[in-house]
Amino acid sequence: MSRLDKWLFCARFYRTRSLAQAAAVSGKVRLNGVRQDKPGHAVKPGDVLTLGKGTQVMAVRIVALAERRGSVMEAQKLYQTLD
Repeated sequence: MSRLDKWLFCARFYRTRSLAQAAAVSGKVRLNGVRQDKPGHAVKPGDVLTLGKGTQVMAVRIVALAERRGSVMEAQKLYQTLD
């Protein structure tokens, strides 16, 4: 299991972990359809995240967890985009 904010940072949805934390606290992230206001909430492979960034809404399924932030190619292997 991994923290929500850490996973968002490692998957390169946010430039810093503090931005990922702020997104979670402000309600811009939903985990399996439920609004998450705690950045430390645990995520696992198979969970579905819905992210609001600007005017876009993106839904992704978590495929893998990461220990550290890697390259863009590594980050793209952590999730699958849903239509």
